[in-house]
Amino acid sequence: MSRVTHSCTPFDGQKPGTSGLRKKTRVFMQAHYLECFVQSIFNAIGGAKGKTFVIGGDGRYFNAEAIQTILRMAAANGAHRAIVGQNGLLSTPAASNLIRQRETDGGLILSASHNPGGIDEDFGLKFNTANGGPAPEKVTAAMYEETKRISEYHTLDAQDIDLGSIGETRLGEMTVEIVDPVEDYTALMKTLFDFDAIRAHIAGGFSLKFDAMHAVTGPYAKAILEGALGAPAGTVLNGEPKVDFGKGHPDPNPIWAKPLVDMVMAEDGPDFAAASDGDGDRNMILGKRCYVTPSDSLAVLAANAHLAPGYDTGLAGVARSMPTSQAADRVAEKLGIECFETPTGWKFFGNLLDAGRATLCGEESAGTGSDHVREKDGLWAVLLWLNILAERKASVGEILLHHWQTYGRNYYSRHDYEAVDSDTANALMADLEARLGELPGTEVHGLTVTKADQFAYHDPVDGSVSKNQGIRIFFEGGSRAVLRLSGTGTEGATLRVYLERYMPAEGALTIETQTALREVAAAVAELSALTARTGRETPDVMT
Repeated sequence: MSRVTHSCTPFDGQKPGTSGLRKKTRVFMQAHYLECFVQSIFNAIGGAKGKTFVIGGDGRYFNAEAIQTILRMAAANGAHRAIVGQNGLLSTPAASNLIRQRETDGGLILSASHNPGGIDEDFGLKFNTANGGPAPEKVTAAMYEETKRISEYHTLDAQDIDLGSIGETRLGEMTVEIVDPVEDYTALMKTLFDFDAIRAHIAGGFSLKFDAMHAVTGPYAKAILEGALGAPAGTVLNGEPKVDFGKGHPDPNPIWAKPLVDMVMAEDGPDFAAASDGDGDRNMILGKRCYVTPSDSLAVLAANAHLAPGYDTGLAGVARSMPTSQAADRVAEKLGIECFETPTGWKFFGNLLDAGRATLCGEESAGTGSDHVREKDGLWAVLLWLNILAERKASVGEILLHHWQTYGRNYYSRHDYEAVDSDTANALMADLEARLGELPGTEVHGLTVTKADQFAYHDPVDGSVSKNQGIRIFFEGGSRAVLRLSGTGTEGATLRVYLERYMPAEGALTIETQTALREVAAAVAELSALTARTGRETPDVMT
């Protein structure tokens, strides 16, 4: 078993996005491609010598093979220990927990989150720092610079190790520890939620379903929902992780999880249903005949978090990504706590959480979490909802309506235009940005623009500034639209258009969402010339 150094040349385009590097699987499988990126990570963090890393992923195609490569490279670069989920599996929040709990130097998480998996689909790799959260921009920028000048990488001439057997083994001078991926995460959840109350609520006839979408949360949901909480066998659907996610799209939204939505909308549907994505950090919440938007979910959780033991002393603050609706802002105002608006990307919440300025965080893209880890956490959100339902003895629909009657309702929807030609999408955004100063006072489809800007974030903890985070257009009466290009796709560009309309508590609170947002959608389409530029009459996905 000897250390080997390979010469290499840089690959174009290895710039990490909001959640690491995502490309087609076959791109990652190219000779030296993965190795160059991994070596660039090690170089950017001052080397791996003497360090301990958590390594695991969502089990998608090429996950296990990539982990073997990373382990050999970590050993060759002098790492002291690698902590790996059994069979290479670790949900992203569970990996964050292990990084923090074991006080490691960071982790390499293999996932393309909610993107499809398979040899012809998507793969991804990101580095999380010692606080358990995604690498901040200064670290990802350093990684990118390394990818542009890399000339060699180090590995071991060694056989694959057994990822299926829990325990310790040696790889060169490095110790490899294979751990149960579920055990430590479950123990953490038991400190945050009243499992006895939830178990009693389920035993009393409360029915639920959880769709793991053949992704990584299957084992976690079975252990917690069907095991610790006593839900009937079969509560967890599609619970076996598969390398291609059962040929499905592991994105928990009404389009890709339609069978679950149909189930809960039926007359005999369950009282509660939820789904999580490929790596377990996103969630979708459903009640009998109702869908909870991620923005409303964050607001409801913030208003009711005190009902769970882990949050019974109150919240320090709430943070949301800029495109997320302003519903949580109204809760924070009533609670008398801070509310922060950040760019999209969980890494922007890290400073606020570490500084104790925020307790709950959320993104409109189905990500919700708290200061228990430094990642969004799909199953955590499900458990907090279950704890609230057990305490309030009310249905999801009743809780939503009571919330709107208290705070008013932010009608909200995201329209995704996927695989748009990149040049077309960039030109649309650039031309709209150039006209922002002219928009205030413009009347379109019965709405008047009051303000338009390109969002920039000034971090209140470290003073850093992140510019060009999305275009915001505000209308009279509290309506708002946001346009931004997603950083999580692997083909073309995904143009996301976020629509929001505020209705006061005494107003009409039960209008169908797309109907309520019709004028806002028409206004932003006209202002951006969306159809003329993209040729798209309707979005690919509406959430």
